[in-house]
Amino acid sequence: MNSAIGSNLLVPALTPEVAAFFDQDSNTFSYIVRDPKSDACAIIDSVLNFDYASGHYDFEGANQIINFIEKHHLSVQWHIETHVHADHLSAAPYLQEKLGGKLGIGKHITIVQESFGKIFNEGSDFQRDGSQFDHLFEDSETYTIGNLTAMAIHTPGHTPACMNHVVGGSVFVGDTLFLPDSGTARADFPGGSAKQLFKSIQKILSLPPEFKLYMCHDYGSNGREVEYQTTVMDQLNHNIHANSSVTESEFVEMREIRDATLGMPRLIIPSIQVNMRGGHFPNPESNDVIYLKVPINAL
Repeated sequence: MNSAIGSNLLVPALTPEVAAFFDQDSNTFSYIVRDPKSDACAIIDSVLNFDYASGHYDFEGANQIINFIEKHHLSVQWHIETHVHADHLSAAPYLQEKLGGKLGIGKHITIVQESFGKIFNEGSDFQRDGSQFDHLFEDSETYTIGNLTAMAIHTPGHTPACMNHVVGGSVFVGDTLFLPDSGTARADFPGGSAKQLFKSIQKILSLPPEFKLYMCHDYGSNGREVEYQTTVMDQLNHNIHANSSVTESEFVEMREIRDATLGMPRLIIPSIQVNMRGGHFPNPESNDVIYLKVPINAL
């Protein structure tokens, strides 16, 4: 067990109830994490439906989450982003408006905002201090969802601001890990690091072997049905990129070679511009139309 994670989470007092929602367009899982002894819950990594070709968006996926929460009479305490996603737009502002709760992300969002603020040539009206969010999580910070004790763990490598969230015996890993047959996230975005990613993965794999890991993405490797849950033990034994026998140097070499062959995610241009603003679009221009930029040869 990594000492930074804290022994207070070794034996969870409560097990959260978890409901998963899948966005097929971006292969993203969103979660409602519920305290079994109250109506308190958190929403993790929500998705805004966005059609890049037309520039239109809608709230179909977010409304499914709202319907579930209203049906079960839940009270939203948190909207949590595990990182600034590059493959989908966040629906957190819409859900927050409808349901209340605080919007949180890791404190290193400021590094992402500074980096991509330069890439998109954002002006002085774009704040790079994380103020678009209600709360910036520190590494190893504990917080509550009703009676549940949760902890945010800084897991950089995919992005500088990535956080895993341990809630009871469940871990919401963002893009740190994929299912064992799919391996790990890329580490070649601005501010990414394969070496950091390996160290972050070791934090998660040092958790108790029975802890459940909830994926942010799955792509149905080799034609299987998409899945969203595995365990620490499964990852240690079977992850094709980062099992217990893989050394840091082997991982870094593999990741850097593999990343060099990957194209950019389909929605990275709109996603980063919106998500680094806490899920908000840029302000409308003088004609009351919102525009997103496409930087040429910058990514």
